[in-house]
Amino acid sequence: MSDAEPIRLQKFLADAGVCSRRAAEALIAQGEVWVNGTVATLGQKITPGVDKVTSSGKPVRSVAQPRVTLAMHKPRGLICSNDDPHHTETIFTVLPREFARFRFFCAGRLDKESEGLVILTTDGALAHRLMHPSNVVVKRYCVQLKQPFPRARIPLLLKGIVIEGERLKVERAFLVGDGGPVEASTQLDVHMHHGKKREIRQLFTVLGYDVKRLKRYQIGSFPLRGIPLHAVKQLSTKEIDLLFRVPPATRPARPKPATSHD
Repeated sequence: MSDAEPIRLQKFLADAGVCSRRAAEALIAQGEVWVNGTVATLGQKITPGVDKVTSSGKPVRSVAQPRVTLAMHKPRGLICSNDDPHHTETIFTVLPREFARFRFFCAGRLDKESEGLVILTTDGALAHRLMHPSNVVVKRYCVQLKQPFPRARIPLLLKGIVIEGERLKVERAFLVGDGGPVEASTQLDVHMHHGKKREIRQLFTVLGYDVKRLKRYQIGSFPLRGIPLHAVKQLSTKEIDLLFRVPPATRPARPKPATSHD
C-alpha cells in the first residue's frame, strides 16, 4: 500500500520532469498518456507509486525528481533535444555523470550550429516561465557575419520582416567595434526576448547577410561568463532569479567576440 495522496495527472508528469503542466495537459488531450493501460483523461487524478503511468509509450517514474537547474555552455554541433533519431550526440549526452540520471528539458533552445548559454531544468514550472512569451526574458547574442553590416541598416533589424505570417525582429542591436563608434561591422550585439526557431539567422539571411557564428552570452541578467565550453554550472535560487531580471536599459559592455578558441 502507498501512503501517497492522489494528485492531478498533469502535476505528476511535471513533477517527474516529463514536461510542464500545460504541455502535460496537451499530451493528455492528444491521447499520449495512459494510466493502468487505459487512455488518460483531462483532470484525472492518480496515486503515485500505485498507478502505472506511461507517456508516449514510455513509463514515467513515480518518484519526483529533485529540482535541478543547470546553465550549459553549449558547443556547436550538438542539438537541444532529448530524443532525435538523426543525431546521437545531443546536449544531454554530454552532461556530467552526476546529472545523467535526471530527465532535463531545455528552456530555450539553440540550433545545432549555434553556441552559448542554454538552461536545462527538471522543474517544469520554471521551464514554462522561461519560455512563455508573456514573461519578458531578455536574451543577448553575439552575431558574427561574413559581410560587414552598416549602421544605417540597424532599423531594419528592429522593424523586422514577415515570413509565413510571422514577424521576425530584434528588440535592440549594436555594432561591435574595437574602438569608438563604427559605421559598419561584421559583429553585432543583438537582444531579443521572444526567439522563434532560427529567427536571428533567418532575419539576417533575408537582409542579405550570412551568419558565420551565433553565440548567446546572457539570459536576463545571468551571463555565460565563467562557464567553460561543454561545461555546466548548477544554479542557485539567486542565480535562477537573475534569469528573469531585466538588464539595464543602457547599452551593455562589449561582449567577448566569438573566436575559434571559445
